[in-house]
Amino acid sequence: MTSTAETPTRSSRKPASQPQPRTRRSQQYIPLQVLLGFLLIYFLIPFWWVIVNSSKDAAGLFGGGSALWFAEDVDYWGNLVELFSYQDGIYLRWLGNSALYAVVGGVGATVLAVAAGYGFAKYRFAGRRVSFAILLGSVMVPTTALVIPTFIMFSELGLTNTIWAVILPTLLNPFGVYLMHVYARDAVPDELLDAGRVDGAGDFRIFFQVALPMLRPAIVTVLLLSIVASWNNYFLPLAMLSDNRLFPVTVGIGLWQGIASANNAGGTSLWSIIILGSLVSVIPLIIAFLTLQKYWQGGLSIGSLK
Repeated sequence: MTSTAETPTRSSRKPASQPQPRTRRSQQYIPLQVLLGFLLIYFLIPFWWVIVNSSKDAAGLFGGGSALWFAEDVDYWGNLVELFSYQDGIYLRWLGNSALYAVVGGVGATVLAVAAGYGFAKYRFAGRRVSFAILLGSVMVPTTALVIPTFIMFSELGLTNTIWAVILPTLLNPFGVYLMHVYARDAVPDELLDAGRVDGAGDFRIFFQVALPMLRPAIVTVLLLSIVASWNNYFLPLAMLSDNRLFPVTVGIGLWQGIASANNAGGTSLWSIIILGSLVSVIPLIIAFLTLQKYWQGGLSIGSLK
């Protein structure tokens, strides 16, 4: 006796789920697209204002014209010459100071964050949980709350009004350590590290040749965040430094703004170079993001596959 399997007819088959039309799916994202467009305009308007008004002289700024469009006489070059020649070209020195603080502090903070985050993620040692809990607690403490205690400590050590008073505090980046810990925990498999140890590789060789290439996206992220935080740092150098030759560009522009607001001689024309100086101070950050973007995007999927 043979049994024949019934072949399902076309009418007995379950209808396959029809794909949702593209137009209907696109309509679902319209509110989100409108919100993102509004946020884009909201964040770009101040930047556009700086670009427009940095091309104007004092008459164009205070002449009652449109604040969001260029004047008839665009004079970027004249404002640039005045910016870099004002007070014997001290703005260029401020830019150099900011670059020094950002590069040394950012690279140093990244190195410490990578080493500490990898250690918390891949090693078991006494006091690990307590130390990590203290680290998480320090993330919640605002950096401005630590400026005065740091100033008192550095004053007793005789380090105030030096470049180390700005660089050393920026080397500590608890959020960077936490970010590296989270990324290294998932992106670097323990089996790969064990295989390296079986092959006779030491911990340093495993870290530099195996783990470090996998951590590249997180390293670039921490580096960018550290550089931006060091470049935009204002309150710490304001409290630590008294010599204007050591000021970063943020504190220097704030000093000029105070002079212009006090209506001193030349205060009205000073606003032109203040706005242009603010624009020039943003350009290095834009270059840093565009330069490191390929390293950032190249490994965003690392750690997502197990």
